[in-house]
Amino acid sequence: MGSVPSTPRRGGAYSPETAEYLIGTFVGDTPFPLSSEFWQKLLELPLNVQWSTQRVQQACELLAKNNCHTRHLAKILFHLACCLQEYMSSSGALPLVYEKAFNAVYISSIFLKHLIESVHGENIQLYLSLEDNEDVQKDVLRDQTIKNLVMRNVLSFIASVEVSPDTFLLHLELLNFMIIGMSTQLLCGPSPGPNDVNPFLDAAMAQDSSLVGAVVCRLLLNFMARSNVPSNRATYSILYDGNQSSVLQRVGSAAANIVLFPFSYLVSSSGEESKSPIADISIHVLLVLVHYHKCLVSEDYANHKSSTSDSLLKENPHFSDNPYCKALEHAIDCELDRVDIEGNAHSARHIKLPFASLFDTLGICLADEAAVLLLYSLLQGNSAFLEYVLVRTDLDALLMPILEALYNAPSRTANQIYMLLIILLILSQDSSFNASIHKLILTGVPWYKERLFHQTSLGSLMVIILIRTVQYNLSKLRDVYLQTTCLATLANMAPHVHRLSAYASQRLVSLFDMLSRKYNKLAERRDNKLHIAKGNSVEGNNLVEDMSTELHIYTDFLRLVLEIINAILTYALPRNPEVVYAIMHRQEVFQPFKNHPRFNELIDNIYTVLDFFNSRMDAQREDGDWSVHEVLQVIIVNCRSWRGDGMKMFTQLRFTYEQESHPEEFFIPYVWQLVLSHCGFSFNTGAINLFPVDLQTEVCI
Repeated sequence: MGSVPSTPRRGGAYSPETAEYLIGTFVGDTPFPLSSEFWQKLLELPLNVQWSTQRVQQACELLAKNNCHTRHLAKILFHLACCLQEYMSSSGALPLVYEKAFNAVYISSIFLKHLIESVHGENIQLYLSLEDNEDVQKDVLRDQTIKNLVMRNVLSFIASVEVSPDTFLLHLELLNFMIIGMSTQLLCGPSPGPNDVNPFLDAAMAQDSSLVGAVVCRLLLNFMARSNVPSNRATYSILYDGNQSSVLQRVGSAAANIVLFPFSYLVSSSGEESKSPIADISIHVLLVLVHYHKCLVSEDYANHKSSTSDSLLKENPHFSDNPYCKALEHAIDCELDRVDIEGNAHSARHIKLPFASLFDTLGICLADEAAVLLLYSLLQGNSAFLEYVLVRTDLDALLMPILEALYNAPSRTANQIYMLLIILLILSQDSSFNASIHKLILTGVPWYKERLFHQTSLGSLMVIILIRTVQYNLSKLRDVYLQTTCLATLANMAPHVHRLSAYASQRLVSLFDMLSRKYNKLAERRDNKLHIAKGNSVEGNNLVEDMSTELHIYTDFLRLVLEIINAILTYALPRNPEVVYAIMHRQEVFQPFKNHPRFNELIDNIYTVLDFFNSRMDAQREDGDWSVHEVLQVIIVNCRSWRGDGMKMFTQLRFTYEQESHPEEFFIPYVWQLVLSHCGFSFNTGAINLFPVDLQTEVCI
């Protein structure tokens, strides 16, 4: 079925003509059967011929045109699966097999990416099946499809073959291949639907649970190991004899016109060299797998394909189980010999991870959004890891990077801020966490520029940063959900506050003052508009309604801040003299709300405290002004005799985090935005339907 030029034995030289012929034949219109020598010659070809980007694009377009007839993409994927299987079976002893596997995944990735991002409309057709007359390899395929076979072997290689200097680049290209294969999600809408086509993702989900668990474990171990790029890529065994340029040398080249332009995974989104590309891409692959949701066709939807059934499916979608998500949720600490509630050892379905190493690695990587999302996924889904984090005595290792990121909120994305705040909310649900952070004393906070902190507690710093985030949100983002999350975390912490610092106490009272001023301005504007709108203007009435809604939101915020202050005064006053001092110092800010029906009971409690301490101050008042130290000493002494007489007890607030009813609508687009910003290669922005894309901005590195 077409001739193949003879090629020299290994050690000889491949001519550029031979390379061009073989690649041209691969993308051409003549189909070559799986048993043809053509495939071995193509995969043994050192891809060192320089082509322009335009010629590479032309080659991709030719394959896209001819693939439905030749099925060459399916065939090279089949050979990739066979090469990986042979390599794993031979324990990595055959350099030529490694080289062929590398070339197969490399060529497959280039052309597969083009086919995916060139899809027009909703019809994703990659022609991943073989022709009926391809029966020579049926014993290998058995009852599997090409996509299932290749994903099984790719995942098996990733899970079972150690990352070493000799396997580093093949691991990297296989992980790149997975990102590309799974990028069909970019063509889908923001909400998973029953007509979405994700062949490689679905194939990954169909693997045995033991392989799934091994893959999740390996990807996390890659993240923790943070292996560096081998320093001398030209010394490995797949080098050709003589001066021939090898695949590894090609990968290290900065030239943009190398044939099949290698993915620039050696640079990060900032343009700086990534120290651990394996760790970065491993976590991206894991996040895509863990957050994938396959929407199944319900019986009602299948029988009634109408706009009504589409609406019902949107309201009550049915998703298949995600085995990678379950594997992550059931991971346990390998250092503990845990026993379940029935007294039996954990079953094999539980993967074992070094939680200590995972905790430490997350702590040093939280400047990266992907690491933040991984931490969220673990805390939200894995109760064993959450319990482990809560008993760590060095919580500052995890919290300080989170607080620093929130401190630098203007340079963070809104999604990252959400994730960081939700992480703090999840942690604050535990009373022991709220108590322990106030016992951990920090010697300094070098990244906080506005003031110096000496011997402040981690809890006080957390209060300061949360209040700062509230203020930033009010001035910039104006997001109700973000605001509520901040205040909910502070409310969870309030009953357990211990020796809150002077600055944190001042910021808390200042927060109430700021919200009250905004509330008063809104109320005044609303009343003015209400007076104007009496002329029965529809537009005026709508404006008044909008302002009333905003005023109601600020009323809730004010009440929540008052409840936070009340919780400290009710449950923790004796050990928080600085809070008492801050309230006494700014007591006039509470006066306008004494008769407000939503606030009066809470304000009454504050005035019960004020009356108690003001009377003690009056009893000891002397001529002349009091210093701050003298006032504070009186407060400290009288805190010991405080019994809470006259205080109204309110139910202790406790906020918990619950995912939205359709979390996939947020997490799937978010994961892919992270992947595209770090993966090292561009994707056709015109083909992306998963999230809105500013076509003026390139979504790539």
